[in-house]
Amino acid sequence: MTRFLAPWCPPPALVPASRWTLPPDSGRRPDALATARELVASKRFDAAIESLREVNDTGSADWQNLMGYSLRRSKTPDVAAAQKHYDTALRIDPNHRGALAYSGELALMKGDLPTAEQRLARLDKACARKCSEYLDLEDAVKRYKVNGKYVGW
Repeated sequence: MTRFLAPWCPPPALVPASRWTLPPDSGRRPDALATARELVASKRFDAAIESLREVNDTGSADWQNLMGYSLRRSKTPDVAAAQKHYDTALRIDPNHRGALAYSGELALMKGDLPTAEQRLARLDKACARKCSEYLDLEDAVKRYKVNGKYVGW
């Protein structure tokens, strides 16, 4: 199907980019979890935990997931607390892909293959296609089956 612009509409390449950006006072707030995400990406999990505590957005599935992940990956992992945060994230958003994948990995760490496979099945439904979270957990389950234990990171 060919699309034609009305003669009075300039082609998109000729429209200044600023016309399509939100004005500074649009009410859109910056990502409160950006600092924690950066700290997690740089594997500074203890600092990410502190950043998340400062934000304290406990009603956010993303916040709960990041806290769970950071607690699980910190220098002194707190597996029980990580599980609680993943469970809370999934109560807030039952299809949260990160929480499904990471709680599946946590299940493997605890030797609970059936729960990990259940999370994988839920991810299969949550992802329109095989998303990265599904592929990561699928790989972890395969490695678990080959090695008889969780092999991660």
